[in-house]
Amino acid sequence: MARKGQKFKQWTAEEKYKIIKPILKFEKSSALVTKETGINNGMISKWVHQYNEKGLDGLTNKKNPGNPLSKYSNKKKSTKEEQLEYENMKLRIENELLKKGYLMKGDGTIVKFMK
Repeated sequence: MARKGQKFKQWTAEEKYKIIKPILKFEKSSALVTKETGINNGMISKWVHQYNEKGLDGLTNKKNPGNPLSKYSNKKKSTKEEQLEYENMKLRIENELLKKGYLMKGDGTIVKFMK
């Protein structure tokens, strides 16, 4: 079971392929590869399925969007275009919150919910 704050291993497409290659060539069973690597059998089966569907592209990690503002707020120096994109994103988020009934201060902080 995952613990709070636990970091998970991120596998590259090449690492995944190297692990599932013996299964694809029928040299080893998935159970044996699971035993050797310590990786869950379900995950290995998922990788094999993804590889069979889309090849190496199926094994690449898909990034989750997460917080859209973190892309801009983590930079110390940003170009004028990035500053405008950041401001635009903040205004879009503020607009969506206002549509939902939140009241805002002038600096964009949420005051209270009105509905």
